[in-house]
Amino acid sequence: MNATKSFLLSAIAASILYGCGSTASIISTPIENIDAIPLKVSDLTETEKQNWGHLDLAKDTIPGMSVDKAYAEIIKNKKGKKVIVAVIDSGIDIDHEDLNANIWTNKKEIPNNGKDDDNNGYIDDVHGWNFLGDAYDEQLEYVRLIASGDTSNPRYNEAVALLEKETNKYLERKARYDQIAQAVNNADEALTKHLGKNKYTIEEVKAIKTEDQNLLQAIQIAKGMHANGLSIPEAKKEINADLESINERLNYHFNKDFSGRTTGDDINDLSDVGYGNGNVKPVKKSESHGTHVAGIIAAVRNNGKGANGVANNVEIMSIRAVPNGDEYDKDVALAIRYAVDNGAKIINGSFGKSFSPYAHWVRDAIKYASDNDVVFVHAAGNSAEDIDVAPNFPDDNVDFVEVSNTYIRVGSLTSKYGSRMVSSFSNYGKKNVDVFAPGSAIYSAFPENEYKSISGTSMAAPAVAGVAALIRSYYPKLSAAQVKQIILDSGLAVKTKVIVGGDTNNVKPFADLSKSSKIANAYNALIMASKI
Repeated sequence: MNATKSFLLSAIAASILYGCGSTASIISTPIENIDAIPLKVSDLTETEKQNWGHLDLAKDTIPGMSVDKAYAEIIKNKKGKKVIVAVIDSGIDIDHEDLNANIWTNKKEIPNNGKDDDNNGYIDDVHGWNFLGDAYDEQLEYVRLIASGDTSNPRYNEAVALLEKETNKYLERKARYDQIAQAVNNADEALTKHLGKNKYTIEEVKAIKTEDQNLLQAIQIAKGMHANGLSIPEAKKEINADLESINERLNYHFNKDFSGRTTGDDINDLSDVGYGNGNVKPVKKSESHGTHVAGIIAAVRNNGKGANGVANNVEIMSIRAVPNGDEYDKDVALAIRYAVDNGAKIINGSFGKSFSPYAHWVRDAIKYASDNDVVFVHAAGNSAEDIDVAPNFPDDNVDFVEVSNTYIRVGSLTSKYGSRMVSSFSNYGKKNVDVFAPGSAIYSAFPENEYKSISGTSMAAPAVAGVAALIRSYYPKLSAAQVKQIILDSGLAVKTKVIVGGDTNNVKPFADLSKSSKIANAYNALIMASKI
């Protein structure tokens, strides 16, 4: 499932329901004691918000990856080699104004002739492949297990208990959001009626003098929205989006009787191939995850539009294999192999789940990528768990014995350097997470030439994939294994303690949250690559 996270309505719920310079050496860690120096306390500017992941920790006190510094001081006007980066995700808007110049084209395939011109097993795969066909909504993997009726499965009872727990949680959440939506709609109607117009400012709301209790409640709600950076129309839009997400959970993800699969293949037979089609675009506008991920890696730099990608010499191979629900192991395994066989040197996988019936298929594919000199970058997940303990798939190991030396798993950072620098949702693990990178409120492309900031380890993984692409572009003789090791070794080692999972009672040394104990850093990585 796409590894994104949305938190915008928590404050709204509370307000309504509860009180209406160039150097040739590797940079050392900028600081050792986070409490000993003044921190950045001012809010990020709009420019910083849209680019914070590219900023420099030492210069800006923002835990970015020093991407802009790398371009200014190292890359400059150097000409790199084109690198194909496969994005296994939802559909990608390959016509997007900030992406279309950097989309991979299979030059061996003649478009729309209904033939497999390059004999790779996929007909008309001009820009990649779509393993989902026309479908998008899907169940979660543990719901599929329950629907199968396989009570002999050792995790069957765990799945049943989890479904009951999650269903009840989302039913309660739906009731709460319905209540919030009603309160906001009522407030909007009351203010519109009183002011005689449906577009009004917060100043006009604050100026209202009344003893009418309904109108006073509406004013309080509007003020609460404003205090959290939202107008009432914006709040209504966000609430409706979250309600849509909640209803998708209940109607599709948790529904034992639903199946979105339309491709006609045997999902339990890895040899049953050739299903799907060459249309890699989203089936609807709200299918935005893949476009956002691709933009983080490869949005055209400095073109005056939208965002800047991390890498400047990339072609995005779009592989649509992640539905609105849990991905199928078969699709992921075949997607990885497709990427490798068709020239990708880096694969980004911003998806994951806690149940995986054919984990060995995917693990074999990850090993296949490693054996063929391809870096595989994977999001750590958004359940705020220690994934050395809690399972998270896909992985590259059995009982911590790794099958790949090119697999990188990435946790997420916020823009707030200090004790709250680890995103509250981010998974972690001293053995199973390799490195951390910017993942909260990352600005990137959305379908139909739009842009938006969203959060998740899904956003942190492509940031690291972008760094890997830079290394492979400017130092193409380095192997995939060397690229991985450079990214882990060259990061900034932060020694401060941080809040984990958003729980102020759970404080750990940042060094204990990943194998490298570091923040990915493009500037340092390129310097280290040049020395190797």
